[in-house]
Amino acid sequence: QVQLVESGGRLVQAGGSLRLSCAASGRTFRIGAMGWFRQAPGKEREFVAAIDSSGGSTYYADSVKGRFTISRDNAKNTVYLQMNSLTPEDTAVYYCAAPRSLATPAQSMGNRPPQGHFWGQGTQVTVSS
Repeated sequence: QVQLVESGGRLVQAGGSLRLSCAASGRTFRIGAMGWFRQAPGKEREFVAAIDSSGGSTYYADSVKGRFTISRDNAKNTVYLQMNSLTPEDTAVYYCAAPRSLATPAQSMGNRPPQGHFWGQGTQVTVSS
């Protein structure tokens, strides 16, 4: 199994920045692409960003493009989400995910059903106006 643990979420003012981290453990050899999703109160979980196994290709939801940056450090089995220019609309629980299948490409992570991924427990990001 793969365990994912997110950290870094907190309360921040609009216009501020945060960096989320997600540390993977367990059978990390099973991890290829990784990504971030978020779920705001009363809304469905949505795709935020994904990165391929090498870190060379990244993909973003239109709502965060140009403001968020996903990166990874494979030596540390960690993926990051740098979030800039935050708005109250970014308030959500942020989840780290990794496909259960190594064959799932990063660009497809947002189209897979939830059971197709390993998930972390989530970290709360709250942006005040």
